Amino acid sequence: MTKIFWDVDTQVDFMYASGRLYVPDSEAIIPVLARLTEYAHRNGIRIIASADDHEAGHRELSGTPDWVTTFPDHCMRGTPGQAKIAETRLRNPLVIEPELVDPLTLAARVGAHDGDILFHKHWFDVFTNPNVLPVLDALAPSEVVLYGVALDVCDKYAIEGLRRHRPGISVTLVTDATRAINPEAAPGLLAEWAARGVRFVTSASVLAA
Repeated sequence: MTKIFWDVDTQVDFMYASGRLYVPDSEAIIPVLARLTEYAHRNGIRIIASADDHEAGHRELSGTPDWVTTFPDHCMRGTPGQAKIAETRLRNPLVIEPELVDPLTLAARVGAHDGDILFHKHWFDVFTNPNVLPVLDALAPSEVVLYGVALDVCDKYAIEGLRRHRPGISVTLVTDATRAINPEAAPGLLAEWAARGVRFVTSASVLAA
């Protein structure tokens, strides 16, 4: 059984109250995220991470955001807010941009790489980076353990994308290692995902394994 950890958007602009698009209460989960990251690296578990990487004009950015499909400027390329927080720093990351790479070339690159993987994205959905599925196929995980922010936006797209595109991969959500922009949306999402076979665990159970 091959397990990978999937770190969703644990970036400064989302994780800190001083960030441009703070996800409420995210600072509270930073110690949990640190323990998950350290555990993965100590135990040889590959981390796949996503990160917003925005420039002016990207479709989710707006000066008059609706807070559903558009948001204020955040995670702008080259700014401190775009960086991952120190507690989730990746080990020797292979950065994969949203421009299509030949799948065979990409598979060879991933196979030769011994560190983590970071997907940049220009929209909520990590699967708009066309290289995600070829990388998943190259890694062939049986289980994805997912955490990060925001539960009701980028986590949602990652979870539902995994269930849609690769239903044979087991998806596990670490419930105390995520936060939502709209917490009232969480119960409905969790119920929907449970019906689609997503497992829910706490970080304590992950770390005790």
